[in-house]
Amino acid sequence: MKVVVIQGPNLNMLGLREQNIYGPMKLEDIHAQMRAFAEQNGMEIEFFQSNLEGEIVDKIQECLGDANGIIINPAAYTHTSIAIRDAIAAVQLPTIEVHISNIYRREEFRQKSLIAPVCAGQISGFGPFSYHLAMVAMLQIFNEMKALQEAQKQQQA
Repeated sequence: MKVVVIQGPNLNMLGLREQNIYGPMKLEDIHAQMRAFAEQNGMEIEFFQSNLEGEIVDKIQECLGDANGIIINPAAYTHTSIAIRDAIAAVQLPTIEVHISNIYRREEFRQKSLIAPVCAGQISGFGPFSYHLAMVAMLQIFNEMKALQEAQKQQQA
């Protein structure tokens, strides 16, 4: 099973920007931990980061037929992007929205996610560990998908 991790604007600046909110860990370090989890659990993983909304939409669309699930931190686009929301809804892949900070304890404009309603779930507020929790959740979704497929095969037999 393959998961694509999509990182939104300014996440390439992790470890440098607002460490009081996002902590000192760099994006590469988060990805290394995710890659290790994927390898330990027989998952394929791919990473993508862009500061451009259209590139994120293109990457989501590319996941159709190439991936089994998406983990996305849309960053600031969480609160503004109908285009990203529509792309996630269109591909119909299990998607988990992730945030390092607890968006519900931040400024009022950050407390509304346009993305969450089209996702399987949202994880926020656990720092970089939010990504690990998303990997555990995606593994559970993959296991449930596999069990459902096996049950359907047995029914047909």
